[in-house]
Amino acid sequence: MTELSLLWPPILLGAIFVFVASSIIHMAPLWHRNDFPQVPDEPKARAAIGALGIPPGEYMLPRCKTHAEMRTPEFLQKVTEGPVWIITARPNGMPGMGQPLVQWFIYTLVIALFAGYVAAHALAPGAHYLNVFRFIGTTAFMAYSLGLVHDSIWYARRWSTTIKLMFDGLIYALVLAGTFGWLWPKAI
Repeated sequence: MTELSLLWPPILLGAIFVFVASSIIHMAPLWHRNDFPQVPDEPKARAAIGALGIPPGEYMLPRCKTHAEMRTPEFLQKVTEGPVWIITARPNGMPGMGQPLVQWFIYTLVIALFAGYVAAHALAPGAHYLNVFRFIGTTAFMAYSLGLVHDSIWYARRWSTTIKLMFDGLIYALVLAGTFGWLWPKAI
């Protein structure tokens, strides 16, 4: 076992490296540029939806209030005729990047902390680089990637988008694993 307090350098530096890698992935016009295609006749859609004044939040359309209502002919007709949407409404205006970037960095830090915690309980100081890499990489991949699958299963996110996001998670996991392997405490 390794004391978690000895792992603060790889936890902090690993989170910074993942943050930088994610910034490069999402700022460069790589594989995410077509994740959100434009709706047909955007001006008409904006006019119709904008007139509703929907506050920020997540919505389902059509939406029933009870399970019994889900089986009524009226609701079934709404679902059949469409549109059937799961909508995320954001506040109007350009979104600020400060708060999401801070939250993302804290998230990467928490993943690095938990990955370090798992490895610290399994490995002693002086553990071989590849053993550290395996524990950290697996734990970080689970955190960054596996939780994304349910959005394709339940919320109709395109599988291609989920797979691309999981590939990002693999890159983040490899970066974090490499950092931990490099900075793992030496045997005393």
